[in-house]
Amino acid sequence: MAGNGLIGKKVDRYEILEKIGEGGMASVYKAYDTRLEREVAIKFTKREAFPPDQLGMILKRFEREAKSLGRLSHPNIVGVIDYGEYDGAPYLVMTYLPGGTLKQKLGKPIPWREAVETIIPIARALQYVHSHNIINRDVKPSNILLTENGEAMLTDFGLVKLFEGQDVSQQLTDSGAGIGTPDYMAPEQWTGET
Repeated sequence: MAGNGLIGKKVDRYEILEKIGEGGMASVYKAYDTRLEREVAIKFTKREAFPPDQLGMILKRFEREAKSLGRLSHPNIVGVIDYGEYDGAPYLVMTYLPGGTLKQKLGKPIPWREAVETIIPIARALQYVHSHNIINRDVKPSNILLTENGEAMLTDFGLVKLFEGQDVSQQLTDSGAGIGTPDYMAPEQWTGET
């Protein structure tokens, strides 16, 4: 499932319209939900980017993201609508936000009041997920989406750490390994302490 090979295809009830984003583990497409008659975003894992012996771990991470997001209900967290698998690759269906990412907005000065109005909702979303024993270890401008009105929404929980009895993340990451985007990692992530 490389490149734009999904554009024009139908995945379950979703018609793939265009590619709107790409990260290290997944590609995101804008799609049309034929049942609910609305635009959505679909995030597909990049199966070809991982050695076969790591694919099981990646699939578990993706499933964990779907379940962790599905349990959350906050006005500044992108909602998960559906989860499935297509051609051996799991996918998440999420609310489509047409405002782009915070990363796209950076590079020019942002008035301080606008910056504060952008950051406070994300801080509240992070406080909410922390109160549910979830830590998002990949908070960065490209994982903050913007609504049509410019309101910030937290997304991408692929590197989430759950604190539910047993240490689930230990089973899904190498012991002592730091995971995340290096430019945005907290110092304790570099040492594998989170």
